[in-house]
Amino acid sequence: MQTVKLNNGVEIPILGFGTYQITDPKEVEQAVFEAIQTGYRHIDTAQSYMNEEAVGRGISKAGVPREELFITTKIWVENTSYEGVQRSFQRSLDRLELGYIDLLLLHQPYNDVYGAWKAMEELQKAGKIRAIGISNFAVDRAIDLAEFNEAVPQINQIEINPFNQQVKNIAALREEGIMPEAWAPFAEGKNNIFQNETLKKIGKKCNKSVAQVIVRWLVEQNIIVLAKSVKPERMAENIDVFDFSLTDEDKTAIARLNEGESQFFSHADPSIIKWMASRKLDV
Repeated sequence: MQTVKLNNGVEIPILGFGTYQITDPKEVEQAVFEAIQTGYRHIDTAQSYMNEEAVGRGISKAGVPREELFITTKIWVENTSYEGVQRSFQRSLDRLELGYIDLLLLHQPYNDVYGAWKAMEELQKAGKIRAIGISNFAVDRAIDLAEFNEAVPQINQIEINPFNQQVKNIAALREEGIMPEAWAPFAEGKNNIFQNETLKKIGKKCNKSVAQVIVRWLVEQNIIVLAKSVKPERMAENIDVFDFSLTDEDKTAIARLNEGESQFFSHADPSIIKWMASRKLDV
């Protein structure tokens, strides 16, 4: 598996298996097990997904040495404070049944971000976390955090897909030394992405699926990609992207698909912030 190097020297597999919206414990456990058997070594979960325990069981069931895996989890909004990180991180560690986490992210840019970041820096120094980062942070918030703290975030996990390509934001993150990581690379099927004529044409030429074209498009930009499926055949398909390349013509055609806005919601929307603040998970 191809890896990319973060600003602290830690290497992360460029393709990861996402577990968002997989909620049935047995299905989560089996999906993680199948993903690892398929060849994924990077597994992504979060406190708010409410599936850390099942993810941990899937990891254990797979029987792969811990040092070969890269495991990510995320701190939810209600725990985004110095004390909240210290308290909830240990609970996440216990649920996953792991001795350390490879990557810990602040899931959303709300609450006491700076207190939470201080706790994450301390946990990283203590060897409990190999890399620390953020998720869904606008570029200005990411750079503000980087400039006024000891550790520059190693990653910003954000929505990146053919309809929301974030070209300028990605460039600004890279200039700061922050690696972009794509969630929802398939836009969760929105905008009829799997039937998009441009992507289908490229896929037909390359003898690949639309999903494979999208993953390859991100990989060629050196962007970490999270893909999710509970079907083993789709897991295998999404990881089989290292035997072809996109042409400049292909990339230009994909660039034309950019709509320049989220396919989901705005993180600057006051109603979204209030909803997240009200979502208590007790985790």
